[in-house]
Amino acid sequence: MKVVHLNTYDGNGGAGRACLRLSDALKASGIDSKVLVYYKFGQNPDIDTFSKSPIQKGAAVFNILSERYYAKWLSKSVKTPFSLQWFGRSIKNHPEVKSADVIHLHWVNHGFLTPKFLAELDELEKPIVWTFHDSNAFTGGCHVRYGCENFHHQCGNCPILKFSSDNDISHKTWLRKQKAYGELNFHIVSPSNWMAKSVKFSSLLGTRKTTVIPNTIETKIFKPYVKAEAKRILKINPDHFVLMSGFMPSKNDKHKGTPYLIEALEILSRRPGLKKENIELVIFGNKENAEMPEFPFKTTFLGTINKDDHLAKCYSAADAFITPSLEDNLPNTVMESLACATPVIAFTTGGIPDMVKHMQNGYLAEYENAADLANGIEWLYHRPNKEEVQKAARLSILTDFSEEVIAAEHIHLYETLIDLQPK
Repeated sequence: MKVVHLNTYDGNGGAGRACLRLSDALKASGIDSKVLVYYKFGQNPDIDTFSKSPIQKGAAVFNILSERYYAKWLSKSVKTPFSLQWFGRSIKNHPEVKSADVIHLHWVNHGFLTPKFLAELDELEKPIVWTFHDSNAFTGGCHVRYGCENFHHQCGNCPILKFSSDNDISHKTWLRKQKAYGELNFHIVSPSNWMAKSVKFSSLLGTRKTTVIPNTIETKIFKPYVKAEAKRILKINPDHFVLMSGFMPSKNDKHKGTPYLIEALEILSRRPGLKKENIELVIFGNKENAEMPEFPFKTTFLGTINKDDHLAKCYSAADAFITPSLEDNLPNTVMESLACATPVIAFTTGGIPDMVKHMQNGYLAEYENAADLANGIEWLYHRPNKEEVQKAARLSILTDFSEEVIAAEHIHLYETLIDLQPK
C-alpha cells in the first residue's frame, strides 16, 4: 500500500508535525508512506515538494504571501486566522499523487489547494482521507471558531471580516466549498471527539462519514527523564516546584488564553500554604523582543527549542505543564508533556479532554475559570504521591497515542476504503 500525505509545509506548525509523525509511524509499520509539501523549508530528504524549480518556488511564495496578506487586509484586527483560498495550484497530474493507493490530505491552506483544485482529485478515483487539524475545511474561512456558530448554516455576516454581510467573502467561500465537496468523495479523520462533533454540526459536512483517530507522537524521543537531573541540565533548583508553559504572544491573544494564566498565577501567589519562593515558572518558545507579561513567580525563559530530545528534557524538568488555551483540536504540547510523564493542567476545551483525565494524569479546569486553573496547580502542588500522576501521564500516551496504535487505526481505515473502491 502506498500512501501520499499532502501538507502545505514540512513540519512548520502543529499540523505539519502531526503529518510527519503519522507518516513515520506508518513506515515503521511497513507502509510505503511519503510526505509531499507545497513549500519545503527544511532539509529532510524523506520529504518531497511540489515546488522544486526556482519558478515553482517563486510561484509558491507569491501564492502564500498573497493569500496571507489579502486575508489580513480584509480581516479586522483580531488574532483569529482566516483563509480566502483564492490562490493555489493543481496537483492531480503529479506522478507521486497519481501512483498512490491512498491520498491523505492534512493542512492545505496558504496558497496550496483551493476548493477547485481539491475537487480535481476526485478524477483520480482513489480513496481520499482528510485529517482536520483545525476548523477551516467546514467554515467560510476561519480556522478557529470560538463561539461563532455561523458554520451551522452557510456562513456570512462573519465577525472576523471588515466588510461583513449576508453575502460576504465567508459566504462566498462557503458556496465554493459546497460546490467542490459535491464533486469530491473523501473520508474525514478527526483527531479529537470535539472536532468530530463540530463537523457533525456543520452545514457543509454534517452528513459525511467521520472517524476519530488521534495524532501520534515519537514515544522513544518524548520520554521521561529523571526530574532532578533534567532540572540540573536547565540550571533550575531541584527543590523548586516547576510550572512550564509555551510561548504567549501577547496578553490580547485570545486563542492562547494568556490573560487566564496570568490571573491564575496571581490567584495562586496569594493563597496560603504555598511557598512562593519555591515555585518557578519556565516558558519555552518565547520570541526575542516580544512583550512578555509580568509574572508573580520567578520566571525562566528557555527561548526557542529546536531539538526534540532537549525539549523532552525540558518537559521532564517540569512538575506540571499549564496550557490556558481556549480552543485547540489535539495540541501537540499536551501530548508531548504527558509522554514525558509531566501532568497537564488545562481548561476543559477542544480535544484536551481526550488526553487529560481529570485528577488522574492532570487537571481539567472549568472553561475560562482562572481560579479553577489555580486549583489545579494547587492540587498537584500539595499531592503527596505525585509519582502516581506522572506514571499515569506516560501510560495514557503509550496506551492510546503510541505510533503502533495510531498507525494500526489508519491502516485499517485505508484498507476499508480501498476495499470499497469499484473494482
